[in-house]
Formats: sequence, structure tokens, C-alpha cells
Amino acid sequence: MHLSKALSDKYTSEQLTARDAQRLAEFIAFSPMVFQVSRVMVEKGVLDALRDSDSGLTVDEVAKSCNLSTYAAKILLEASLSIGTVIVDPETERFSITKAGWFLITDKRTRVNMAFNHDVNYEGLFLLDKALEEGRPAGLKHFGDWPTVYEGLSQLPPKVQESWFGFDHFYSDGSFDQALDIVFSRPTRNLLDVGGNTGRWATRCVQYDPDVKVTIVDLPQQLELMKQATAGISGADRIYGYGMNLLDPEAPFPATQHWDAIWMSQFLDCFGEDEIVSILTRASRVMDANTRLYIMETLWDRQRFEPATLCLTLTSVYFTAIANGNSKMYNTDDMSRLIAKSGIEICAIHDNLGQGHSIIECKIK
Repeated sequence: MHLSKALSDKYTSEQLTARDAQRLAEFIAFSPMVFQVSRVMVEKGVLDALRDSDSGLTVDEVAKSCNLSTYAAKILLEASLSIGTVIVDPETERFSITKAGWFLITDKRTRVNMAFNHDVNYEGLFLLDKALEEGRPAGLKHFGDWPTVYEGLSQLPPKVQESWFGFDHFYSDGSFDQALDIVFSRPTRNLLDVGGNTGRWATRCVQYDPDVKVTIVDLPQQLELMKQATAGISGADRIYGYGMNLLDPEAPFPATQHWDAIWMSQFLDCFGEDEIVSILTRASRVMDANTRLYIMETLWDRQRFEPATLCLTLTSVYFTAIANGNSKMYNTDDMSRLIAKSGIEICAIHDNLGQGHSIIECKIK
């Protein structure tokens, strides 16, 4: 297995003393409380108030500043001491924010992840065991009776949609500038955007190159969201939709013209291995020697820093319990194996784009 240097030691040898390991075990056991206390500390502005104070705040000062009862402030602050997001001066009994607390309120990725886990995942994860046993997103029934979350996206409550798209867009958008340079380093006039969602990549493409035409392949209900999202933007007249169920192994990709590039961004992680092979095999049938297929994914084994790998391997649990029950965040070995089974081959891998993305550039064999 390919592992970056940042991951190799932590993931191949024991790192903790017995006492540290025991604390981690209890931290895991109480992790629902850890998460919710920390979320409320953010949402109620407690961590902001502590950060902005010159010498820390007492329990009563926190209560007054954040419109909490003294009881509520004490519950949150004492729990946060054990969590590690605040510290206290034993003489003045004034609380201050720690580095971990600071990251909770200032690191955009952490805020996006927290909203995603609270609004999209938290309640459905109660049925993770059933999802693992049955190979279906058992936790999705919390929102509705759909086979996967993708059929239900347009019907999710507004706050849930906001957090879902916020998570999805945060991880992709930061990579687009570098990705555009890679894709358009070759002549690209017709681009097929597979799983294009709300059209954010297609929009960037038509604004980057005044001659490119982009066809988005996705579910019909997603194409309706795309049309709403792209209405009135510059270049929208060069964005087209092609509705199809990508999970149907008999559904062919559009072959009405030559495709210079086929783009799949944060897309294949939404499917199980057999489904990925089916999708890539059908994509290969509309490729010729001049077509390049670009697969942009956050491969968990290619991350520069370990916290990113933590986020990615745990995001796999969302796919299991909520999204579809059979997909995950893949590593390089698994994705390479599936590509090889699909009649295409890797010609380059571009690493360290945005929030830890890699682009696997492929051609037909």
C-alpha cells in the first residue's frame, strides 16, 4: 500500500503509552458528548468569547456574554476542560481557549466537517451496524425512503442540503484552479462532466475557456438543480445536460461527438467497486486515442498531513450509513486496480491539489 511519509509511522507502529491509550478509549466511548459539547461551544459563541477576551472569562462572565444560564456555562466549560478545547487558571478560575478550540472556530475545514456531521450524519449513524451488515444506507431512512442519498438530495431539508453541499463544494472548489490548468493544458473543446452535480466545475470550465462546451451527465433531478444554479451566468449557453442513471450498466455514455476530456470529480467515491468498473468501462467506449479521462479524488493514502487522512477514512462511514451503503474514500492501490479492469490505463497522477486532491489522468489502452 502506498503511504505518504506523514502517515507511515503513525499507521504502521503503536504510538501511545498505555495511559494515553486508555484515555483515547474513554474519549471514543464518550465521543457523542465530545462532539455535541464542542458543537454547542461553537454555536453559542463560547469559544469566540474566550478567544476575544484578554485574560480569560469566569463561568459567570461566559454565561452573561453568551446568554446562557450559569448551570449551562458550567456544564459546557467543565466538559471542554476534559475535551481539551479550554484551560482554566486555578487561582482566578478564568477560562481560556486552547489551540484545539481555536481550530474549531477558525479552520474552515473543521467547521464544514462539523456542520456536515451534525446535520447530515449524526442521527443516521445510529444504524451504522445495520448498514454494514446489509450493504445499504440504513441511516438514510431518517430523511426519506430513497435507495441512495443522491435521489433525495433535492428533497432534503434546506439546512441539510446546505451542509451537504457545503461539504461537497469545500473539498472540490479549492482544487479547481490547479485542475483547470491540468485539463486545459491539452486542446479541449468538448468536455464530458460525469456526475457534474450543480455545475460548479462546468461553470469554471466555460469561464476559463471561451470555446469549450461542457455536457453534464447526471440524474435528471440533479440536472434541474444544475440549471437553476447556472442560470444567468456567463457561458451557461455552453453547458448542456444529459440525464441518465449512471448505475444502470446498460446505459451508454453520450457518443454524439468526440470528447477531448472526460471529467469525474469526487464522483467515483460515490460507488462500490463493481459500479466503478461499470462506469469506467462505459466511459472507455466513448474515448479515442486523443481523449483523456481525469479522475479527481481525495485518495486517503496520498495526503500530506495525517488529519486529512483522518477526515477521509471517517468520511467513508458516511457513504456506508447515509449515502449508498457500498462506497468509500479509496486509496491509490484500490483505484488503480479498478481502472486497470476497465480497459483504460493511468498515464499520470497529479498530487497536492487544494484540500488534498489528486488527479489520475488516464487514456485508453
